[in-house]
Amino acid sequence: MFKFNIRNLVFWFTLFLCRAAFAQQSPPKLHFLEPSDTLNKSRLWLSAATGTAVYGGFAVILWNAWYKNFPITKFHTFNDFGEWQDMDKIGHFSTAFIEANYSFKGAIWTGMKRRKAMWVAAGIGMGLQMTVEVMDGFSEPWGFSWSDVALNTLGVSFFVAQELVWQEQRIIMKISSTPRNYPNKVIHSVDGGSTTTLSARADELYGGGYATSFFKDYNAQTLWASANIRSFFKNKKNSRFPGWLNVAFGYGAENMYGGFGNSWSVEDAQYVLDPAAYPRYRQFFLSFDVDMSRLKIRKRWLKTLVGALNWIKIPAPVLEVNTLGKVKFRPIYW
Repeated sequence: MFKFNIRNLVFWFTLFLCRAAFAQQSPPKLHFLEPSDTLNKSRLWLSAATGTAVYGGFAVILWNAWYKNFPITKFHTFNDFGEWQDMDKIGHFSTAFIEANYSFKGAIWTGMKRRKAMWVAAGIGMGLQMTVEVMDGFSEPWGFSWSDVALNTLGVSFFVAQELVWQEQRIIMKISSTPRNYPNKVIHSVDGGSTTTLSARADELYGGGYATSFFKDYNAQTLWASANIRSFFKNKKNSRFPGWLNVAFGYGAENMYGGFGNSWSVEDAQYVLDPAAYPRYRQFFLSFDVDMSRLKIRKRWLKTLVGALNWIKIPAPVLEVNTLGKVKFRPIYW
Protein backbone atom coordinates (compact mmCIF):
# COMPACT_ATOMS: atom_id res chain seq x y z
CA MET A 1 0.00 0.00 0.00
CA PHE A 2 1.15 3.52 -0.68
CA LYS A 3 0.68 4.60 2.92
CA PHE A 4 2.79 1.79 4.34
CA ASN A 5 6.00 3.47 5.39
CA ILE A 6 4.60 6.40 7.35
CA ARG A 7 2.33 4.11 9.34
CA ASN A 8 5.05 1.69 10.26
CA LEU A 9 7.28 4.50 11.48
CA VAL A 10 4.77 4.71 14.34
CA PHE A 11 5.58 1.14 15.30
CA TRP A 12 9.36 1.65 15.00
CA PHE A 13 9.05 4.66 17.28
CA THR A 14 6.97 2.55 19.67
CA LEU A 15 9.80 0.07 20.01
CA PHE A 16 12.31 2.82 20.78
CA LEU A 17 10.01 4.33 23.41
CA CYS A 18 9.49 0.96 25.04
CA ARG A 19 13.20 0.29 25.35
CA ALA A 20 13.75 3.65 27.03
CA ALA A 21 10.82 3.16 29.40
CA PHE A 22 11.90 -0.36 30.36
CA ALA A 23 15.42 0.74 31.22
CA GLN A 24 14.50 2.95 34.14
CA GLN A 25 13.30 0.01 36.25
CA SER A 26 16.58 -1.98 36.31
CA PRO A 27 17.99 -3.41 39.56
CA PRO A 28 20.29 -1.02 41.46
CA LYS A 29 23.49 -2.97 40.74
CA LEU A 30 22.78 -3.24 37.03
CA HIS A 31 23.27 -0.27 34.74
CA PHE A 32 19.80 0.65 33.54
CA LEU A 33 20.81 0.23 29.86
CA GLU A 34 22.72 -3.00 30.42
CA PRO A 35 21.04 -6.27 29.37
CA SER A 36 20.36 -8.66 32.23
CA ASP A 37 22.23 -12.00 32.34
CA THR A 38 19.18 -13.79 33.68
CA LEU A 39 15.49 -13.21 33.23
CA ASN A 40 14.47 -10.15 35.19
CA LYS A 41 10.76 -10.50 35.92
CA SER A 42 10.36 -6.84 36.80
CA ARG A 43 11.75 -5.85 33.43
CA LEU A 44 9.70 -8.50 31.67
CA TRP A 45 6.38 -7.42 33.18
CA LEU A 46 7.16 -3.75 32.70
CA SER A 47 8.16 -4.45 29.11
CA ALA A 48 4.91 -6.27 28.43
CA ALA A 49 2.77 -3.62 30.12
CA THR A 50 4.54 -0.65 28.56
CA GLY A 51 4.64 -2.23 25.11
CA THR A 52 0.95 -3.10 25.24
CA ALA A 53 -0.06 0.36 26.41
CA VAL A 54 2.06 2.23 23.87
CA TYR A 55 1.07 -0.08 21.01
CA GLY A 56 -2.62 0.19 21.90
CA GLY A 57 -2.44 3.96 22.15
CA PHE A 58 -0.73 4.36 18.80
CA ALA A 59 -3.14 1.89 17.19
CA VAL A 60 -6.04 4.09 18.29
CA ILE A 61 -4.26 7.22 17.07
CA LEU A 62 -3.45 5.55 13.75
CA TRP A 63 -7.05 4.49 13.21
CA ASN A 64 -8.41 7.95 13.96
CA ALA A 65 -5.74 9.76 11.97
CA TRP A 66 -5.73 7.56 8.88
CA TYR A 67 -8.81 5.35 8.56
CA LYS A 68 -11.57 7.19 10.39
CA ASN A 69 -12.41 9.52 7.50
CA PHE A 70 -12.75 6.70 4.97
CA PRO A 71 -15.77 4.38 4.59
CA ILE A 72 -15.63 1.10 6.52
CA THR A 73 -16.71 -1.97 4.57
CA LYS A 74 -16.79 -5.71 4.98
CA PHE A 75 -13.39 -7.33 5.21
CA HIS A 76 -11.96 -7.57 1.70
CA THR A 77 -8.68 -8.22 -0.09
CA PHE A 78 -6.74 -6.10 -2.56
CA ASN A 79 -4.04 -7.18 -5.01
CA ASP A 80 -1.39 -4.46 -4.98
CA PHE A 81 1.50 -6.60 -6.18
CA GLY A 82 3.73 -4.55 -8.51
CA GLU A 83 2.42 -1.22 -7.24
CA TRP A 84 4.97 1.60 -6.86
CA GLN A 85 7.61 -0.41 -8.74
CA ASP A 86 7.63 -2.82 -5.76
CA MET A 87 9.01 -0.17 -3.41
CA ASP A 88 6.07 -0.89 -1.13
CA LYS A 89 6.81 -4.61 -1.03
CA ILE A 90 10.49 -4.16 -0.21
CA GLY A 91 9.35 -1.65 2.39
CA HIS A 92 7.19 -4.33 4.02
CA PHE A 93 10.14 -6.72 4.06
CA SER A 94 12.43 -4.07 5.56
CA THR A 95 9.98 -2.85 8.21
CA ALA A 96 9.09 -6.36 9.38
CA PHE A 97 12.79 -7.13 9.74
CA ILE A 98 13.49 -3.89 11.64
CA GLU A 99 10.57 -4.42 14.01
CA ALA A 100 11.69 -7.98 14.77
CA ASN A 101 15.32 -6.92 15.22
CA TYR A 102 14.54 -4.14 17.69
CA SER A 103 12.02 -6.30 19.54
CA PHE A 104 14.74 -8.92 19.91
CA LYS A 105 17.11 -6.37 21.45
CA GLY A 106 14.38 -5.36 23.89
CA ALA A 107 13.72 -8.99 24.84
CA ILE A 108 17.42 -9.64 25.38
CA TRP A 109 17.50 -6.57 27.64
CA THR A 110 15.04 -8.31 29.98
CA GLY A 111 17.40 -11.30 30.30
CA MET A 112 15.32 -13.60 28.11
CA LYS A 113 17.17 -16.54 26.51
CA ARG A 114 18.23 -15.89 22.91
CA ARG A 115 16.08 -18.59 21.30
CA LYS A 116 12.96 -17.54 23.17
CA ALA A 117 13.71 -13.86 22.52
CA MET A 118 14.04 -14.64 18.82
CA TRP A 119 10.57 -16.20 18.58
CA VAL A 120 9.02 -13.46 20.71
CA ALA A 121 10.56 -10.86 18.39
CA ALA A 122 9.33 -12.71 15.31
CA GLY A 123 5.82 -12.77 16.74
CA ILE A 124 5.91 -9.06 17.54
CA GLY A 125 7.13 -8.21 14.04
CA MET A 126 4.35 -10.20 12.41
CA GLY A 127 1.76 -8.92 14.89
CA LEU A 128 2.57 -5.27 14.27
CA GLN A 129 2.37 -5.72 10.52
CA MET A 130 -0.81 -7.80 10.70
CA THR A 131 -2.56 -5.07 12.68
CA VAL A 132 -2.10 -2.68 9.79
CA GLU A 133 -3.23 -5.29 7.25
CA VAL A 134 -6.42 -5.94 9.19
CA MET A 135 -7.16 -2.21 9.31
CA ASP A 136 -6.61 -2.09 5.55
CA GLY A 137 -8.95 -5.02 5.11
CA PHE A 138 -11.89 -3.10 6.56
CA SER A 139 -11.09 0.19 4.81
CA GLU A 140 -12.76 0.80 1.45
CA PRO A 141 -9.86 2.52 -0.39
CA TRP A 142 -7.45 -0.31 0.41
CA GLY A 143 -7.78 -3.94 1.42
CA PHE A 144 -6.03 -6.87 3.01
CA SER A 145 -3.01 -7.71 0.85
CA TRP A 146 -1.70 -11.28 0.73
CA SER A 147 1.45 -10.08 -1.01
CA ASP A 148 2.07 -7.70 1.90
CA VAL A 149 1.69 -10.60 4.32
CA ALA A 150 4.12 -12.67 2.24
CA LEU A 151 6.77 -9.93 2.35
CA ASN A 152 6.17 -9.34 6.06
CA THR A 153 6.78 -13.06 6.62
CA LEU A 154 9.95 -13.01 4.53
CA GLY A 155 11.27 -10.00 6.44
CA VAL A 156 10.74 -11.67 9.82
CA SER A 157 12.13 -14.94 8.45
CA PHE A 158 15.27 -13.14 7.31
CA PHE A 159 15.82 -12.00 10.88
CA VAL A 160 15.15 -15.49 12.28
CA ALA A 161 17.41 -17.20 9.74
CA GLN A 162 20.38 -15.00 10.62
CA GLU A 163 19.88 -15.55 14.32
CA LEU A 164 19.69 -19.33 13.83
CA VAL A 165 22.71 -19.56 11.53
CA TRP A 166 25.04 -16.83 12.86
CA GLN A 167 23.59 -15.76 16.24
CA GLU A 168 23.91 -12.18 14.96
CA GLN A 169 22.44 -9.95 12.29
CA ARG A 170 25.20 -9.62 9.70
CA ILE A 171 22.84 -8.07 7.15
CA ILE A 172 20.44 -5.38 8.35
CA MET A 173 17.78 -3.41 6.52
CA LYS A 174 18.00 0.38 6.32
CA ILE A 175 16.37 3.37 4.66
CA SER A 176 17.53 6.70 3.24
CA SER A 177 15.60 9.49 1.55
CA THR A 178 16.87 12.30 -0.68
CA PRO A 179 14.47 15.29 -0.90
CA ARG A 180 12.96 15.90 -4.33
CA ASN A 181 12.24 19.31 -5.83
CA TYR A 182 9.26 18.58 -8.04
CA PRO A 183 8.80 21.02 -10.95
CA ASN A 184 5.89 23.40 -11.21
CA LYS A 185 5.46 22.48 -14.85
CA VAL A 186 1.83 22.76 -15.96
CA ILE A 187 0.16 19.47 -16.87
CA HIS A 188 -3.01 19.55 -18.99
CA SER A 189 -5.85 17.11 -18.54
CA VAL A 190 -6.73 14.65 -21.30
CA ASP A 191 -9.64 16.81 -22.49
CA GLY A 192 -7.57 19.99 -22.14
CA GLY A 193 -10.09 21.64 -19.83
CA SER A 194 -8.07 21.53 -16.60
CA THR A 195 -4.50 21.91 -15.48
CA THR A 196 -2.33 20.90 -12.56
CA THR A 197 1.39 20.66 -11.81
CA LEU A 198 3.76 17.83 -10.93
CA SER A 199 4.52 19.63 -7.69
CA ALA A 200 0.83 19.61 -6.75
CA ARG A 201 0.55 15.93 -7.63
CA ALA A 202 3.62 15.10 -5.53
CA ASP A 203 2.21 17.04 -2.57
CA GLU A 204 -1.05 15.13 -2.88
CA LEU A 205 0.74 11.79 -2.90
CA TYR A 206 3.71 12.31 -0.65
CA GLY A 207 3.03 15.38 1.47
CA GLY A 208 4.68 18.77 1.35
CA GLY A 209 7.13 18.66 4.27
CA TYR A 210 10.37 16.71 4.48
CA ALA A 211 9.42 14.89 7.67
CA THR A 212 6.36 13.47 5.90
CA SER A 213 7.95 12.83 2.52
CA PHE A 214 10.88 11.00 4.16
CA PHE A 215 8.57 8.08 4.85
CA LYS A 216 6.03 8.53 2.06
CA ASP A 217 7.90 9.62 -1.06
CA TYR A 218 8.82 6.50 -3.01
CA ASN A 219 10.73 8.60 -5.55
CA ALA A 220 12.96 9.92 -2.78
CA GLN A 221 13.44 6.70 -0.82
CA THR A 222 16.13 4.08 -1.15
CA LEU A 223 15.84 0.80 0.73
CA TRP A 224 19.09 -0.91 1.67
CA ALA A 225 20.47 -4.29 2.68
CA SER A 226 23.60 -3.35 4.65
CA ALA A 227 26.08 -6.21 5.17
CA ASN A 228 28.88 -6.12 7.71
CA ILE A 229 32.09 -7.09 5.91
CA ARG A 230 34.19 -8.25 8.84
CA SER A 231 31.51 -10.56 10.20
CA PHE A 232 31.87 -12.86 7.17
CA PHE A 233 35.56 -13.60 7.84
CA LYS A 234 36.40 -16.68 9.89
CA ASN A 235 39.24 -14.91 11.70
CA LYS A 236 37.50 -11.65 12.46
CA LYS A 237 40.24 -10.28 14.70
CA ASN A 238 42.82 -10.41 11.93
CA SER A 239 40.55 -8.90 9.32
CA ARG A 240 41.80 -5.64 7.82
CA PHE A 241 38.27 -4.31 7.65
CA PRO A 242 37.00 -2.20 10.58
CA GLY A 243 34.32 -3.95 12.60
CA TRP A 244 31.78 -1.21 11.80
CA LEU A 245 32.28 -1.11 8.00
CA ASN A 246 29.39 -2.34 5.85
CA VAL A 247 28.76 -2.68 2.14
CA ALA A 248 25.20 -1.68 1.21
CA PHE A 249 23.01 -2.75 -1.69
CA GLY A 250 20.13 -0.40 -2.40
CA TYR A 251 16.93 -0.36 -4.41
CA GLY A 252 14.92 2.65 -5.55
CA ALA A 253 12.62 3.87 -8.31
CA GLU A 254 11.89 7.16 -10.06
CA ASN A 255 9.13 9.09 -11.84
CA MET A 256 6.26 7.54 -9.93
CA TYR A 257 3.14 9.71 -9.89
CA GLY A 258 0.70 6.85 -9.43
CA GLY A 259 0.65 3.32 -8.05
CA PHE A 260 0.60 1.29 -11.24
CA GLY A 261 1.11 4.05 -13.81
CA ASN A 262 1.42 7.79 -14.23
CA SER A 263 -2.25 8.56 -14.62
CA TRP A 264 -4.69 9.97 -12.09
CA SER A 265 -7.97 11.82 -11.69
CA VAL A 266 -8.80 15.10 -9.94
CA GLU A 267 -12.56 15.39 -9.65
CA ASP A 268 -13.70 14.90 -13.27
CA ALA A 269 -10.33 15.67 -14.88
CA GLN A 270 -8.08 12.83 -16.07
CA TYR A 271 -4.31 13.31 -16.30
CA VAL A 272 -1.83 11.06 -18.12
CA LEU A 273 1.91 11.75 -18.24
CA ASP A 274 3.91 11.12 -21.40
CA PRO A 275 5.93 7.92 -20.69
CA ALA A 276 8.77 9.17 -22.91
CA ALA A 277 9.11 12.37 -20.87
CA TYR A 278 8.55 10.69 -17.49
CA PRO A 279 9.70 7.05 -17.76
CA ARG A 280 9.17 4.96 -14.66
CA TYR A 281 12.35 3.06 -13.90
CA ARG A 282 14.13 1.07 -11.21
CA GLN A 283 17.49 1.84 -9.61
CA PHE A 284 20.11 -0.44 -8.08
CA PHE A 285 22.82 1.01 -5.83
CA LEU A 286 26.15 -0.06 -4.39
CA SER A 287 27.57 1.94 -1.49
CA PHE A 288 29.37 1.85 1.83
CA ASP A 289 27.69 2.12 5.20
CA VAL A 290 28.33 2.00 8.95
CA ASP A 291 26.80 -0.52 11.34
CA MET A 292 26.41 1.88 14.24
CA SER A 293 25.69 -0.92 16.70
CA ARG A 294 29.28 -2.14 16.18
CA LEU A 295 30.96 1.19 16.90
CA LYS A 296 33.16 1.15 20.00
CA ILE A 297 31.40 3.73 22.16
CA ARG A 298 32.17 3.74 25.86
CA LYS A 299 29.21 5.71 27.13
CA ARG A 300 26.33 3.28 27.28
CA TRP A 301 23.62 5.92 26.82
CA LEU A 302 25.29 7.19 23.65
CA LYS A 303 25.81 3.67 22.32
CA THR A 304 22.12 2.94 22.91
CA LEU A 305 21.05 6.15 21.19
CA VAL A 306 23.31 5.54 18.19
CA GLY A 307 22.14 1.93 17.96
CA ALA A 308 18.52 3.06 17.96
CA LEU A 309 19.24 5.02 14.76
CA ASN A 310 20.86 2.06 13.01
CA TRP A 311 17.92 1.67 10.61
CA ILE A 312 19.03 4.86 8.80
CA LYS A 313 21.64 4.57 6.03
CA ILE A 314 24.45 7.12 6.28
CA PRO A 315 25.19 9.46 3.32
CA ALA A 316 28.01 8.02 1.19
CA PRO A 317 29.23 7.71 -2.41
CA VAL A 318 27.15 5.36 -4.56
CA LEU A 319 27.28 3.60 -7.89
CA GLU A 320 23.87 3.46 -9.59
CA VAL A 321 22.70 1.15 -12.35
CA ASN A 322 19.12 1.63 -13.58
CA THR A 323 16.68 0.02 -15.97
CA LEU A 324 17.11 2.88 -18.45
CA GLY A 325 20.49 1.34 -19.18
CA LYS A 326 22.46 4.13 -17.47
CA VAL A 327 25.32 3.88 -14.98
CA LYS A 328 25.92 6.82 -12.64
CA PHE A 329 28.41 7.63 -9.90
CA ARG A 330 27.26 10.01 -7.19
CA PRO A 331 29.95 11.43 -4.85
CA ILE A 332 27.41 11.70 -2.05
CA TYR A 333 23.95 10.16 -1.87
CA TRP A 334 21.37 9.66 0.80
